[in-house]
Order: sequence, then C-alpha cells, then structure tokens
Amino acid sequence: MSQTVKKRKCDKTRQDDLYFDSYSDVTIHEEMIADHVRTNTYRLAILQNSESIRGKVVLDVGAGTGVLSMFCVQAGANKVYAVEACSIAEQAVKIIKHNDMDDKIQVVRGTVETVELPEMVDVIVSEWMGYALLHESMLNSVLYARDKWLKKPGGVILPNKAELYITPISEPVVEDRLYFWYTLKDKYGVDMSCMSDFARKCIKNADISVSPVTAEDVLSHPARFAELDLYTTTVEQMRSVKGHFRCESFGSAAVNAFCVFFTVSFPCPDKAQALVLSTSPFKPETHWKQAVLYLDQPVDVMQDTVVSGEVDMYPSEESDRHICIHLDYTIGRQKTQTKTFSIPDWTAETLS
Repeated sequence: MSQTVKKRKCDKTRQDDLYFDSYSDVTIHEEMIADHVRTNTYRLAILQNSESIRGKVVLDVGAGTGVLSMFCVQAGANKVYAVEACSIAEQAVKIIKHNDMDDKIQVVRGTVETVELPEMVDVIVSEWMGYALLHESMLNSVLYARDKWLKKPGGVILPNKAELYITPISEPVVEDRLYFWYTLKDKYGVDMSCMSDFARKCIKNADISVSPVTAEDVLSHPARFAELDLYTTTVEQMRSVKGHFRCESFGSAAVNAFCVFFTVSFPCPDKAQALVLSTSPFKPETHWKQAVLYLDQPVDVMQDTVVSGEVDMYPSEESDRHICIHLDYTIGRQKTQTKTFSIPDWTAETLS
C-alpha cells in the first residue's frame, strides 16, 4: 500500500473523529429537537406507520439523544437498536431509562458499519439529512444498514425517498452589502467605493452559504433535478448525484444566486399521499435552511426568461463528509457559465 493511501485512510479516521465530536455537545441536539418541522414530522411519520412498526424490530441509525427510538416505542415497536457513535449515546441511555423504555430500546455505541446486532430488523429509521441534503454523508451509513441488517422482502425505511430542487433567486441583502461601500462618501466624506470589488470577491465566493431564503426572493417555480429511492440507491451512485433543470422567470429581476433545497418523504399506508418534510423557501423554516450559491455577477431576467443547466453534487476530495456542488447554468441567451461550490471544511485547519 502506498504512503498516499495510508495518509488518506488516517485522514479519514481523523475526519470521522471530528465529525462525531461535533455531535457530543448539547447545542446541536437542542437545535435539531427544537426544529418543530423536523421533529414533529418524524413523530407523525413513525406513528402513522405503526402497522409496520408494532411488534417489530427497529434500527435507528445515528440515534443521537434517542428521540426517534422513543417515537418507535410509542408506535408499538417490540425492540429498537439505537446505534450512535458519539458520546451523546451516554445521555440517550439516561433519557431512555428516564422514560421507562430501557426494556425496549438498546443503545449500541459505535458506527453502524462496525457494530454487530443480534438479529435482522424490520424497520430502519434515521434522520440522516445534512445541509443541501448530502453534506455530512450520513446517507451512506443508512444504505450500509439497509444492505446488512434490513429484512428482505418487506423491510421498511423511514424516510424512503429524497428529492433535490434548485431555483434562481434574487437575494437583496447581498446587493445591499455591496452597495454599502458607495454610501460612505455622503455619510463621512470618505470615498470607499473601491472596496466593492474586494467585497464582491469575499461575499460572492465559492462557498455554499447555508441561510434562509424568503419566498419573495424566489424567481421561478423550483425544478427537481434529482430523486433518491432509499430502497434502491447505492453508495456508488452517491459519488455523483446530478441532474438537469429548467426554470422560467416569474418576472423582471436580477438573478444573483441559486437556491438548493430538499424534501424527504415517508410512506403513509392509510393516506393517499406520503408525508413530506420540506426545506423549501415556501414552507416554514427548518434548521437546514437553504443552500445558497452566489453567482459572480447578477444577470437581469424578464418574464419567462429561461434559466437552465445541470447540477452535480459529489464528495469533496479533502473530506468524504463534505459536499461540493458543480453548477453549469445558462440564463436567457447568455453563454453557459460554470462554478463549483463547497461548504467550508471545518477539518482543514486541524488536519493540515
């Protein structure tokens, strides 16, 4: 084995340690559980699937504080294996015992890729989604659990489908920040307009900005560019999740960014439609917010201007857990533009 491969393996171990350490603090769990859209949708989805859960064995992948495991017991699960790799598992044990569910829920410390369960499971439940859906790469663990531990046929996965959407937006706050440097001469007698180019490079960089987008800023109907079926999607397919999109502008505005968001769906046997957890700008805000991709320069559009292109989402070379988004886009009759975005890597400084 070459030195390069050995270093990569070591780096990945360190990246995993940093990733799991980030879930050892109370703040992130407070944020997730306080997200009513997230927590209540999972609760409703689990309870509405009680026929599939009652008397069955459940695997909760990345159980955290164990809240989903406890929802499964409320839905009638006979046994829940709550697999959690980070130290928050110790708190999960306390919470589960405090709720008198320790006879039904067994907390298993470790990653789902390394632990051993005493039996196959009937149901897998997991809240695996990250920013822009795929940041943090938790889905690979769910797919591993599916292939190794889920009974076939008839096994149930909650949620069982994910969809990715993109839409052009006009984000006024960014333009206001850039224009700010032109306002200082009138206020203070000092012309700092030459700072605008520097500010543009700093603000409209290649970072994926995780921030809320208002419905008023959206310039077209969102276009779905990818769909993941958790029963059939493979880890190999997750190396590149891509798709084409085509939108038509609602009216006259300046496109200065694209917004990427996702939905996940839960089957509801007693209802005609699935239960959907959405991070759309048109829905109540969640802790995932939206992923905003800033263009280098704004582009004016009019009613029905076509905005089209292709999105490709793939893991960063530096860290498998960090997502990159490559965007090829055409706005109206302009030539096709290309830009690649990534979420800043919080492991980079530590690993260097």
